Amino acid sequence: MSSASEKEGSAVPPQAKGSWTSFLKSIASFNGDLSTMTAPPFILSTKSLVEFSSYWGEHPSVFVAPTKEKDPEKRALRVLIWFLSTLKQQYASRSEKLGSEKKPLNPFLGELFLGKWEDEAGTTQLVSEQVSHHPPVTAYCISNADAGIRLQGYNAQKASFSRTINVKASYAHTQIGHALLHIDEYNETYLITLPALHIEGLITGSPYVELNRCSYIQSSSGYTAKIDYSGKGWISGKKNSFTASLYPEGKEKEPIYTVDGQWTDAFTVKDGKTKAVVDSFDPKKTKVTPLTVAPLNEQDEMESRRAWKKVADAITKGDMDTTAQEKSLIENRQREMRKVEREESREWNRRFFTRADKYPLVEQLSAKIGESINDNQTNGVWVFDQDKASQAKPPSTKEGDNPELRK
Repeated sequence: MSSASEKEGSAVPPQAKGSWTSFLKSIASFNGDLSTMTAPPFILSTKSLVEFSSYWGEHPSVFVAPTKEKDPEKRALRVLIWFLSTLKQQYASRSEKLGSEKKPLNPFLGELFLGKWEDEAGTTQLVSEQVSHHPPVTAYCISNADAGIRLQGYNAQKASFSRTINVKASYAHTQIGHALLHIDEYNETYLITLPALHIEGLITGSPYVELNRCSYIQSSSGYTAKIDYSGKGWISGKKNSFTASLYPEGKEKEPIYTVDGQWTDAFTVKDGKTKAVVDSFDPKKTKVTPLTVAPLNEQDEMESRRAWKKVADAITKGDMDTTAQEKSLIENRQREMRKVEREESREWNRRFFTRADKYPLVEQLSAKIGESINDNQTNGVWVFDQDKASQAKPPSTKEGDNPELRK
């Protein structure tokens, strides 16, 4: 695995203060999708957004823990604890490692990121694929066959500038999409909605993610979890704070369990009636399992790190001319592929995911928490296609194996 991402700069170098100020001014007056803007070199990431799906699965033992719990009430609590344990990895691990949040590379249609975690939980597989470019949508599936648990989902993000950068849908001010966690033994499914987020620290040049508003986990077994997020206030409070409650659906005032703390730090689980502490989680004490990916020369040409290698190398070196040239090569290939598809009246064939025609379970669970599916903003509802996955060709090992990319 490459260590290039660890070498990215942090915050704003003294010589770049002017370009950072100009960038902030350009954001403030920009009308459109901020992901299309060219950011200053020091804030560019060497990672594509399609890699971000991996942040769901970096604690495999916590991920599979619900499968070992026979009581449905406690099983729902295990799912809630697992979800909360992913938040630091998803929204803070990059800025902590790199000094500040970096602008990821915009994935191209069909881009793949494949990997696995191997530890005491067994083998947990990751498949992530960019299933739409306009709007940009990433779909993913994380599964552990031995434990009988599978997470699949998809999400799109749009950025606009107000006082901060909000990642939002048109009206909901939230990320668009959802995730479904399924446990085979109990034929039980949990619908997970995505939290709203915005970028703090822009003025100081050390951007980081803050979550706000609320998100839900709704189970088919009749339990609801609501998570309320709050950032640091002007006068008091800690950043990355949250409170959560788990309750029988429709009985929000009668929580079975409550949780509070910081999603980047420790949190405590209490009994809803007695207020006694029944569990806790501390990310500093929970081992992160590293993701294993194939060596670059064994990756398919559509796999993210192979496809973006020349761009990532140029970013690491601070060579923005080469960065722009290599990005243009990828983008121009994509435009040519889309042109050919239009001329031939066909659509790009996704490798692992399919646009669903019907999704009654998603509709049923989302209705219980008053959520909209917003499939018109994600180019459909995307589901992992097991038939496609079983027929997927093994990764190419030679340059030029993919005729689409040779164009």
